[in-house]
Amino acid sequence: MSLGGALLQRMFGHPSGLLGLFGGRVMARTNRSCAVWVTECLALAPQERVLEIGFGPGEGIAAALAAAPTVQIAGVDPSPVMLAMAKRRNHGAVAAGRVSLVEGAAERLPFDDASFDAAFAINSFQLWRDAPAGLREIRRVLRAGGRIALGFTPYSGQSREGLVERLAAAGFEDARLVERDQNFCALAMRP
Repeated sequence: MSLGGALLQRMFGHPSGLLGLFGGRVMARTNRSCAVWVTECLALAPQERVLEIGFGPGEGIAAALAAAPTVQIAGVDPSPVMLAMAKRRNHGAVAAGRVSLVEGAAERLPFDDASFDAAFAINSFQLWRDAPAGLREIRRVLRAGGRIALGFTPYSGQSREGLVERLAAAGFEDARLVERDQNFCALAMRP
């Protein structure tokens, strides 16, 4: 990996150290509008249990809480720097027990089967080590009728092509792609 690639990885791919803190601030600013839109796409209802995979600095969690203040949110992210940043950003909801964040990866979610009503990821899917395994894990932890949303900004590097097919291959139904401004989101449902 080149020096530039290594620096980008430490800032955005698996944030660590001071570069990770700086990268988290950049992600918070650049992902905010996409996070709000993706949570709107999920049409979160009161009391639902929601999972965010790769929560980064916690903007998606804050957006979900703003959209549906009584939801319960859990999240996994592989970066200890992002875990600390997201806990700080959402400290009130964490202290109240409405948000639970852990270090982890999409490929091995530490949750029971059928324990969530909705799941989402913003600009993280393209960084998962094993995307098909991550999608299967999300399907496992979603209840029947549960919704998934994979949101992306233009900075993600993720292509629109093949996203719907990947969701279908993981066993999701009604997979479709929606776009707003320069952001796009793959949506589907667990049968």
